[in-house]
Amino acid sequence: MRKLFVFLFIFLMMNNGFSQSKIINLWDTIPNSQPTKEEEKTTVDGIKRIALVKKPTLEVFLPSHKNTSDKAVIICPGGGYRILSYDWEGTDIAKWLNSKGITAFVLKSRLPTSKSLIVPHEAPLQDAQRAIRLVRNSAKKWGIHPEKIGIMGFSAGGHLAASLGTQFDKPNNFKEQALDTISAKPNFMMLIYPVISMQDSLTHKGSQNNLLGKNASDQLKNKYSNELQVTKDTPPTFLVHSADDRAVPVANSLEFYKALHKKGIEAEMHIYPKGGHGYSFAINKGRLATWPDRLYDWLQSL
Repeated sequence: MRKLFVFLFIFLMMNNGFSQSKIINLWDTIPNSQPTKEEEKTTVDGIKRIALVKKPTLEVFLPSHKNTSDKAVIICPGGGYRILSYDWEGTDIAKWLNSKGITAFVLKSRLPTSKSLIVPHEAPLQDAQRAIRLVRNSAKKWGIHPEKIGIMGFSAGGHLAASLGTQFDKPNNFKEQALDTISAKPNFMMLIYPVISMQDSLTHKGSQNNLLGKNASDQLKNKYSNELQVTKDTPPTFLVHSADDRAVPVANSLEFYKALHKKGIEAEMHIYPKGGHGYSFAINKGRLATWPDRLYDWLQSL
């Protein structure tokens, strides 16, 4: 009887708004989209992977009230612009940020492989811009300072985050709402083993093909090569990469750091000799597992 009471109590709590997270839609009317019969697909085989996203969302993770700082981070999971490693590089990271008092949002952005997109390469950045505008617009509700909102990305999600950091002011080419006129500039960036460049000599070929297509022009490759897009307005940046990364060459982070340094942008970079690619928290990977500690040190210094 006691076990039944405990179960019912937990069930009632969860259904009265005390659940761990909340999911909100990014758009009322989704731009750059068309009807298709595609359906979003989720698979779980140790990692939760989501494909064919048609309705982009933000999942909101709030720390306990007494532990809350005024910072927030929007997380872009990786997956080569084909899928999203939604828990491995998304919700698990959000929970860790909550443990540090930071409000977190996991972005489920549209993926350019979907036939529901009219101009595929524009959709991820449109969703990232909208996400930060939505968070900034509702900052007071979530106890966030509107000028302390960062973007974080892993692998191809790092490319999306870096694209937002360098092209946050890209004009909208759809009918705007008032929300779409708010600044989309992140106040800081955290890029973890990121794809930075779309140049053939540097890029992750799968991400390049999925985002731009197999026969992309040099002009389009340059546009999405973030090391070429850094300006004096690019936000402070934290970078992590491994020298033995065979999927996304470490030169991606090195070239981006050089571009940031050239423009006088504050940047911190940690290059580990071993680790490969796609390690999330790098649990059981020696000192590589300390990268979140270095990140938190950096966040406190901002």
